[in-house]
Amino acid sequence: MFRQLREDIRAVFDRDPAARSFWEVLTCYPGIHALILHRLAHWLWGHRLRWLARFVAHLSRFFTGIEIHPGATIGRRFFIDHGMGVVIGETAIIGDDVTLYHGVTLGGTSWNKGKRHPTLEDGVVVGAGAKVLGPIVISAGAKVGSNAVVTKAVPAGATAVGNPARIIDAQSREREAQAEKMGFSAYAVARDQDDPLAKAIHGLLDHAAETDRRLASLLKELAAQGVKCDEEVDAADKFDPQYLSKIVD
Repeated sequence: MFRQLREDIRAVFDRDPAARSFWEVLTCYPGIHALILHRLAHWLWGHRLRWLARFVAHLSRFFTGIEIHPGATIGRRFFIDHGMGVVIGETAIIGDDVTLYHGVTLGGTSWNKGKRHPTLEDGVVVGAGAKVLGPIVISAGAKVGSNAVVTKAVPAGATAVGNPARIIDAQSREREAQAEKMGFSAYAVARDQDDPLAKAIHGLLDHAAETDRRLASLLKELAAQGVKCDEEVDAADKFDPQYLSKIVD
């Protein structure tokens, strides 16, 4: 038990540059407090002391702002940064070296009995405010961006962003170098991890703007050559790609 606690506290130092001392982490980090109480509640739950387990979990929620059902299975070196508003459901399974930020929900989408909460494999990072819902698997090393809503499985090493979440390829050289440098991406996002749908729309807007520019140039050249154009073409609505880009952003 004490060996596991030391391991959990070392994980905090590995992933939080604000951590200064063992005593500070032990006394001032709600994520550690919630994890200690959860391990007790989970032991009680496994020994069929269900009410007592739920009461311990309730006390943990009251003191830490983190709600973990005693039935949830949590691996080693689990880290909850800040922690306020984190909710972990009964059938959630969390592997080793997983990081959650504040406001994360590992929730269910069904009232049926059985497995209804997510499985997070080793090394997963879930950004602030993200919702991972249903009996899906977030595979090893995957990242979920802040405020994403994930209802489908995420492949190993990929990043899911947006609502509904879309998958970004996380295997590029730049991201690998960033991951090695930082150890993990703060809040599970990086500068080059734009929403793929927004990128596609911006690309279409750029193409439409270029087409408009060429058409205007063509009409001007035709007019210079004395070719009269249809008045409806001249009176067409002006296209404002900058305004539309702001809407997409």
